[in-house]
Amino acid sequence: MQALYGFFQSDSQDLAKAERELFKGIDKIYDLYIYQLAFLIELRHVASILMEDAKNKRLPTKDDLDPNLKFIENKFIAQLAENIHLQREMNNRKINWNNEFEFVKKVYNIIKASDEFGKYMNVSDNSYKTDRDFIADIFKEYIADYELINHIYEERNLHWGDDIYIVNPMIVKTIESFKESSNPDFQLLPLYKDEEEDEQFIKDLFRQTILKTDETEKLIGDKTQNWEVERIAMMDVLLMKMAITEILHFSNIPVKVTLNEFIEISKMYSTPKSKIFINGILDKLLVDFKSGNMLNKMGRGLME
Repeated sequence: MQALYGFFQSDSQDLAKAERELFKGIDKIYDLYIYQLAFLIELRHVASILMEDAKNKRLPTKDDLDPNLKFIENKFIAQLAENIHLQREMNNRKINWNNEFEFVKKVYNIIKASDEFGKYMNVSDNSYKTDRDFIADIFKEYIADYELINHIYEERNLHWGDDIYIVNPMIVKTIESFKESSNPDFQLLPLYKDEEEDEQFIKDLFRQTILKTDETEKLIGDKTQNWEVERIAMMDVLLMKMAITEILHFSNIPVKVTLNEFIEISKMYSTPKSKIFINGILDKLLVDFKSGNMLNKMGRGLME
């Protein structure tokens, strides 16, 4: 959607270039995934530095000299830090938190002051599951939706403010997928479920929405005769163009799935009334598509 919006707004009609930019943007989502995993490791690194600094204070306390090492020795973080796939991606993508010590320290101190941290540090259970579950909990509570972290990401990539909501569930799923027996070669989550099939779907929807734009714009215009298409919110028109393209030219996607997905997207990216407007126009078009035998869906349930 974002790539199509940019294409239709630009003066360039270079479809191949726009497609390359689309896939480059999608690959950047994986950068964000790696950043979030790397952040967990950096928390431990900062905690280690702060512990050593406390030992070297002029007047260290007993706790400074004999610190609780439970967080620093967290079994899951140690396992994550040794994961060869994460290390390779961090190196290849040049991802690290080396220049953000003060920021990571701030997040660590917030976590350290929490009830969850205090309970974890004092519990006698030293199992791997306790360590892993604690990291999952603090990620969900203090990292996933932390405004300042999201702000840093948005400064690095304009689209990451939206992509973070795709990545955070991936992080939780990744944490929960690790087992105590997982070795350093344990696979991280891939960006695509089926890379070849997913990339082909993205490419087809992107291209077909552009190539069929005159056709879909006429269909929309016929159902909005009291409106000039140019006066309808551009995002609404774009979402309807994508939905119509998917309904008419993607035989393996149920109509209901298409409708539900684009209505949900409109709630996030368009006006408060857009979902009602878009749903109304698409419902009218579906009546015509069915009566005109225009739906080419293969398999039971795809027409609904």
